[in-house]
Amino acid sequence: MPDPTPSLPPVLTFMRLLWLVDHGLQRASKRMRADLGITGPQRLAIRVIGRAPDISAGALAATLHVDPSTVTGILARLETAGLVTRRIDQTDRRRASIRLTPAGRRVDTRLTGTVEAAVQGVLDASAPRERRAAERLLGRLALALAEPPRPRRGQAARPLPSPARRPRP
Repeated sequence: MPDPTPSLPPVLTFMRLLWLVDHGLQRASKRMRADLGITGPQRLAIRVIGRAPDISAGALAATLHVDPSTVTGILARLETAGLVTRRIDQTDRRRASIRLTPAGRRVDTRLTGTVEAAVQGVLDASAPRERRAAERLLGRLALALAEPPRPRRGQAARPLPSPARRPRP
């Protein structure tokens, strides 16, 4: 049976794999929600809080590389589920520290059926040199995606036309 995938240049092959990983993360997160009652991002937050008890929401957001409002939603759902508690700082009432509850600690120690288990399996089967190279590559890609695109030398930056003014195909 012939391969239906067209021959793609390296950049498109790599992007295709990134989308495949993203899709896999989304599917695994939905499975975790059905099986464990938490999503992948919620699980990651629990794992970080388990390693940094009394972390602040701001520090958690920075660690996870997400907007603080995203962490607020994650923490609200985890608190409602009885997996974390927030303790208001008595010296600065605007700050709260976050800790796992006993139920949160049980979720923290579970590995089966998580995204983390799949990642751990791949890392365990990879040489240290391979892991370091992947970390460097993904780190550089994350930085490149975080920076706004720069115009090429000699070109002025042009904003995209608004949807109402875009030419029709």
